Amino acid sequence: MSAAEIATHCPYCALQCGMRLSSDAGGIAVRGDPSFPVNQGALCIKGHTAAATLDHPDRLRTPLLRGPDGALRPAAWEEALDRVVLGVREVQARFGRDAVGVFGSGALTNEKAYLLGKLARVALGTRSIDYNGRFCMSAAAAAANLALGVDRGLPFPLEDVSLAQVLVLVGANPAETMPPFLRYLEAQRAAGGKLIVIDPRRTRSAEMASLHLRPLPGTDAAVACGLLHLLVREGALDTPFIEARTEGFPEVKAEAAAFWPERVERLTAVPQAGLMEAARLLATGRPAMILTARGVEQQSQGVRNVFGFINLALALGQVGRRGGGFGTLTGQGNGQGGREHGQKADQLPGYRRIDDPSARLHLAAVWGVSERDLPGAGPSAYEMLSTLGEPGGVRALLVFGSNPVVSAPEADRIAGRLRRLELLMVSDFFLSETAALADVVLPSAQWAEEEGTMTNLEGRVVRRRRLRPPPPEVRTDLQVLCELGRRFGHASRFGFEGARQVFEELRLASAGGRADYSGIEWEEIDARDGVFWPAPGQGHPGTPRLFADRFPTESGRARFHRVAPTEPAEVPDEEFPLYLTTGRLLEHYQSGTQTRRVAELIQLAPLASACMHPATARRYGLRDRGPVTLVTRRGSGRFTLEVSRRMPEETVFVPFHFGGEAAVNRLTHGALDPLSGMPALKSCAVRVEAR
Repeated sequence: MSAAEIATHCPYCALQCGMRLSSDAGGIAVRGDPSFPVNQGALCIKGHTAAATLDHPDRLRTPLLRGPDGALRPAAWEEALDRVVLGVREVQARFGRDAVGVFGSGALTNEKAYLLGKLARVALGTRSIDYNGRFCMSAAAAAANLALGVDRGLPFPLEDVSLAQVLVLVGANPAETMPPFLRYLEAQRAAGGKLIVIDPRRTRSAEMASLHLRPLPGTDAAVACGLLHLLVREGALDTPFIEARTEGFPEVKAEAAAFWPERVERLTAVPQAGLMEAARLLATGRPAMILTARGVEQQSQGVRNVFGFINLALALGQVGRRGGGFGTLTGQGNGQGGREHGQKADQLPGYRRIDDPSARLHLAAVWGVSERDLPGAGPSAYEMLSTLGEPGGVRALLVFGSNPVVSAPEADRIAGRLRRLELLMVSDFFLSETAALADVVLPSAQWAEEEGTMTNLEGRVVRRRRLRPPPPEVRTDLQVLCELGRRFGHASRFGFEGARQVFEELRLASAGGRADYSGIEWEEIDARDGVFWPAPGQGHPGTPRLFADRFPTESGRARFHRVAPTEPAEVPDEEFPLYLTTGRLLEHYQSGTQTRRVAELIQLAPLASACMHPATARRYGLRDRGPVTLVTRRGSGRFTLEVSRRMPEETVFVPFHFGGEAAVNRLTHGALDPLSGMPALKSCAVRVEAR
């Protein structure tokens, strides 16, 4: 690496691919870092074009305030921050402390996520804080915590994926969502491994599979129960592992007895032959690994779906074994670290529960406050957004790095709620659809303009490094959070000069927690290509693989859970006869705030397409690349039709990266998983109209 280059990490997905940046008169050059073990120099098209956002003409370069005429105008930082502080104080004086909400992001660095939670609970004294990861990782996180004792997306390093003799991807499409991951799938296949994909669509990942099962949307739990039924019937379980290291299996075994192949086919549309072939592969292939993602998790029964697949991994005795076990593919760049350090409604740093008395005492000591003054658990993200502007709900909202007008279910309803607020502040790089509704918009530094740490999907803590300072009137979120903390009377508790100082306090705050960073030293992150948590205590080498000897539960055993499969929150009927499901494209990321401004990416995927089977298109008299309107009980959207045999006939797929009339989350369902607060983004009933 030349002296002019810096080593950092991609601003997009949770692989956190290593990249090298250099700057000269011609602009910023990006190349993959061949020395970083996760991607070994490979980058997807989003990573290669990531620098295009840094000098984009749409970049926010000054604070904006909404004037009496309703228009946003440029303003000085002092005026903008005064408006925020005054608005927050007025709202809390009239409606109480919890009437001010904070909404964060899985894109924030660990230090920003940590300070955001500290700002809410110490400086604002509000319990109303959550983040957009609630729409992404919450179901898998809740299931893993309850079943395994801890949620780390992959409780093993990525290299283990290539060692699996049987690999099951459930509701996951890494070929498009994280292309550098494919090298692990290719290595697994080259070693003779089998790949099973469970997904309603024939995705690019499914095209790589030895076996593809295509369940109806929302029926994944029944598939898992059916597979367990067959494994029990064939005597393919690891009985010594079950007896020595788990609890609760008899109840789960009894439940699985009711899911014989014929019934599962009726419930899920998965042919009996396919189900039995999947069970045969799992019964004979060792080691075996099961990975879930949003397709199985973003449902009103998302936690139960994940329980079903954790049950399979436990019954096979694969959890904690090299090349085997259960994991989930975290989506957002810091989706893992973002849910560990306090920006979730029910958590304190270190992945501690906010209702745990010992956790509260520990954080109160680190923060220098009374435990009695720390608020309790607040509403989950969608619950909070649903009460905006209502009596007893949030009246002022501070948003950092999130765009719920595009990403939240029933998005039109959420946009209406945002308009009813006394104060909406948004910190972002661009004027997102949410920022366009704000009273105060703060311009934020981007990824190559700040320092900090991120935690990738393996639990590997890595360094984000600064190539250059942000533009003159742009500040980092850390600077903003510290300034707000000072203005709300807590200068000594927010007197940080940079990310490293925040990280040192984060280490103290996380010590003894499930996600213990106390032994991770700043210099060691550089020296060792990242450090895996937990690292409890100075000099600890980190923990690449979990569960080898015990589970971090009260009993030291993993816990089977009954699944109790149910129908999705909404199923097709005469008025709305098709399923609508959503997902990602290779070319875009999350709500598209960044990628919809990159010319190369827009050229490749300029529009939101509604993808459906040719027979379905013929039934409604639609032509490929023509216009189509989709209608649900929440509203309607206008899209371009894409006809594809990748789709099952009863399902329509739309990517969620686009705004305006093409924002598919205007149509999706807000029913919530009762354990995690995950909305049912992946399945609702829809009808198709020619427009």
